Amino acid sequence: MKIGTVWDRTTEVLSGRSGQIAAVALPTLVLPPVVNNALVLLVPPQPAVQLVAGIVAVASALLAILGSLAILALATQPSTGRTEAYRQARARLLPALGVSLVVALIALVLMAPVFIALIASHFDFAAASAAASAPARMPQLPRATAMFVVLYSLALILLAIWASARLLLLTAVVLNERLGLGAIRRSIALTRGLTWKLIGVLLLFAIVFAIATFAAQAVVGLVFRLILGGDQIPTAMFLAGIAGALASAALMALAYVFTAQLYVATRGKPITE
Repeated sequence: MKIGTVWDRTTEVLSGRSGQIAAVALPTLVLPPVVNNALVLLVPPQPAVQLVAGIVAVASALLAILGSLAILALATQPSTGRTEAYRQARARLLPALGVSLVVALIALVLMAPVFIALIASHFDFAAASAAASAPARMPQLPRATAMFVVLYSLALILLAIWASARLLLLTAVVLNERLGLGAIRRSIALTRGLTWKLIGVLLLFAIVFAIATFAAQAVVGLVFRLILGGDQIPTAMFLAGIAGALASAALMALAYVFTAQLYVATRGKPITE
């Protein structure tokens, strides 16, 4: 299978269903971070505000999963409308959340040896945090511990890149095949033989995502700082955050449509592969 073919199908879906996809992306991918930024930047820091910000952060994560499922539904079946896409997304929200938590738990378990090694070497986490936020000397580690942390972290990064490629279809499988944890095995089967291609796509997307969101925030932030003046920096940062949220949502919607078309192109593979 050629990635170019999947991309061609992605552009076809976007040209025909961009309105419905945007209608899903705005409330689920754009609005939550904008509200959170407003609480952080424009409202005086108080315990009640911090509590609301925490609730908004959790709601944002849930809405992001809901939005990804709805966009995947829209992009997978041409006959699916926005109402039906939301219905499917709500029906599969808990399974998708559960699978995501399991994957996150596995990642934490894999990261545990690094923290165990640091604790065993009496690493000063407080001093390291202070050094990261202000000019200060980073606490030193014993050579053997430092070598282990570096090599193990490098191995984890390589594993994370591989897993990101092989689990790219995880949410699409949860949505369309009614699988729970079995979606992990199914996603790995569907992406067999595509690992290197998908790693290239993911790395390219990460670069474009970082540049586009940073550029949107930086340009808009600079423009509004010049317009509003130096005493309105929080407002300028909030407006820059809106631009960043819009750019981020647009790119994530593109990624979900691409994922849906990749799933459509590969779903004929047997689960035993």
